Amino acid sequence: MTSVVEHTPIAIVGAGFGGIGLAIKLREAGFEDLVILERADDLGGTWRANTYPGAACDVPSHLYSFSFAPNPHWSRTYGRQPEILEYLRGVAVEHDVLRYMRFGVELLDARWDEPESRWRIETSDGPLTADFLISATGVFAEAKYPELPGLDTFQGKTFHSLHWDHEHDLTGERVAVIGTGASAVQFVPEIQPVVDRLLLFQRSAPWIVPRLDRSTSGLERFVLDRIPLVQRVIRGGFYSAIEGFGLISLVDQRFRHPYEALARWQLARQVRDPALRAKLLPDYVIGCKRAIFSDAYLPALEQPNAEVITEAIAEVRPHSIVLRDGSEHAVDTIIFGTGFSSIPTAYGRFIGSDGRSLAELYDRQPQSYLGVAVAGFPNFFCTLGPFGAAGNQSAIFMIESQIAYIVDALTMLRRNRARRVQVRPRAQQAFLAEMAYRSTTTVWLTGGCRSYYTTADGRNAGLYPNWSFEYRRRTARFDSENYEVTR
Repeated sequence: MTSVVEHTPIAIVGAGFGGIGLAIKLREAGFEDLVILERADDLGGTWRANTYPGAACDVPSHLYSFSFAPNPHWSRTYGRQPEILEYLRGVAVEHDVLRYMRFGVELLDARWDEPESRWRIETSDGPLTADFLISATGVFAEAKYPELPGLDTFQGKTFHSLHWDHEHDLTGERVAVIGTGASAVQFVPEIQPVVDRLLLFQRSAPWIVPRLDRSTSGLERFVLDRIPLVQRVIRGGFYSAIEGFGLISLVDQRFRHPYEALARWQLARQVRDPALRAKLLPDYVIGCKRAIFSDAYLPALEQPNAEVITEAIAEVRPHSIVLRDGSEHAVDTIIFGTGFSSIPTAYGRFIGSDGRSLAELYDRQPQSYLGVAVAGFPNFFCTLGPFGAAGNQSAIFMIESQIAYIVDALTMLRRNRARRVQVRPRAQQAFLAEMAYRSTTTVWLTGGCRSYYTTADGRNAGLYPNWSFEYRRRTARFDSENYEVTR
């Protein structure tokens, strides 16, 4: 006897900012029949997963939040992980979208069925089909580890910042931190006071600019709660300030000088040792890779128990790390702050009409249309796809733009009773050509560094090379003329 496979009109993968925002706006547009598949046991995405000491956002909270769900009660300028996670839970409850979420359900395979014009989905909880599939999996979902000879022989403790071992006590240990990305900049000041020895292995120094984080007063929260306009003005101010960072890449690199001067002033003020200052001064244009806001990182590295090592690692031994100059450093624990995989495993599980996966396409060349659709993937949308993220703006601003576009698309398709929609390959190629052309003079490609902003062969890895307000304009409506729509 053949069992009946569950069917849903809309399946969303991921219960972070993207999935939650999509569910809310789809409900407002009259879409009630949908599911959100979440492999974890709770919502929150990256803010559920990253629990390392000091985990916080590097965008001010009044901007790193939904415009339709402002929070006047942020306790600090920059929200920390527990508070951001609590905010997301509160938004999901207030807008009644928890009922769509299926926790502990991992997408294992999703394939487009051309004859039936629907997606066939295999999950850890069984199969289902969907008319439309939306990926809101995010781009910081899986840890990236460096390839170090002998790492498998190490007899101490190792873990990545994404999988912080809270049961392991670092007190009095000799700890090696490999990587100097945003996560490491946040947890290094937290662990430095308790460890016996902190060895920071730095491939390239990040630009560190003042964070100016502070607690908000009860009076501030009272005013924001009573006068919402004040919070909107603050949000607009933060938006303009962060958007202005795009002047370096999108207008003229000479705009870097004020930002670099601020970072150099911070370095000179917080690090008195000239030799250490030289190690911590970047040798590339600010903005070439992610600049980091911190007031605590540099002082932590000047403490007597901290050492910054710029020599490359030759190998890892059972109780030590050996450098290429032959020196050996005894360590008890290795913590990786080496970022995230650029192509998460989930991308290999979305299979388009020609049998190729998103991972195969992205590995060859980051590609999409507006960061929300991909040629060869009918009835498929995504948030923060290639060229759908900005290097100089809050990810939430971009996600909200994409949500509005996707909801408008589904609304139009419902109105016209369309069964199948796919971006035209010619439209996608024109968009990619525009992205390539606009990227040629950006600081990401010409600033003298290597980062996850670029591919191995030196191309833009997927940042939108234009202003975020321009992106908001072009995603304000679903441009059906660039799609093949079939009833």
